[in-house]
Amino acid sequence: MKSIQRWTFFGLALALSSCEGLFQFNPNQVIFKDSDKNLNARNIEKIQALPPADTVKFIVMGDSQRWYDESSDFVESANQQKDISFVVHAGDISDFGLSQEYKWVHEIMSTLKCPYVTVIGNHDLIANGAASYRKMYGALNYSFEAGNNKFIFIDNSSREYAFDGSVPDIGWLRSQLKDNPGNKNAIVVAHVPPFDGDFDKNLEKPYADLLGNDPNVRLSLYGHQHRFLDGEFYNDGVHYYLTTSMGARGYLVVSTWKDGYKVDKVEF
Repeated sequence: MKSIQRWTFFGLALALSSCEGLFQFNPNQVIFKDSDKNLNARNIEKIQALPPADTVKFIVMGDSQRWYDESSDFVESANQQKDISFVVHAGDISDFGLSQEYKWVHEIMSTLKCPYVTVIGNHDLIANGAASYRKMYGALNYSFEAGNNKFIFIDNSSREYAFDGSVPDIGWLRSQLKDNPGNKNAIVVAHVPPFDGDFDKNLEKPYADLLGNDPNVRLSLYGHQHRFLDGEFYNDGVHYYLTTSMGARGYLVVSTWKDGYKVDKVEF
């Protein structure tokens, strides 16, 4: 029923946005309640307020897009997992970059028993999507520490920037990896894996080299391809993990500790 209501909204939005006269509805408008703003920073505060633990356990899911019912089923499954500190949404929260899509997904994700954080995906950049993302979640590139880990979230949807050499921001990533005096596990999270065609080929080697040359980077996490995939693609000791889409009904459970980690696939 909820899916039908959402598609009815899209039909009305498109119809009204094409009419002149009384209706001035813009489906790209960015209007959020204060409670729906700056969610990443607010949820990071909750994550960092958790009691210290030698092992941090979290979930990686992604590509919710139009799969609202499946995303609801994901939350039901995730809430049954034990000892989860937080959930990572690996991008493509929305399908068309509309603020209403972000709101619908947040409505679903807010029923998680733990906080969640996000990275922006290529679909999230469509139309006015980047502005909506910044309003609701915050900066496109950011980092935080939790336990023995430094999590680095970076926008790397190069195609949406016409492969202009600016995305991913290699300089920013280098500075984040360097700023790790405690030599914590450095976990880079993005939407597009660097070996994908939507990643700027001119930046693939500099990106992979940064990760491969940093002894604190052992794994890196992605979505985008709507499938589970993992491997050491650059023979440099860094293991790349991709989680599948909500449409394919799967996610990863990651456990990390000092100098180690474990990744399990879950289907629901």
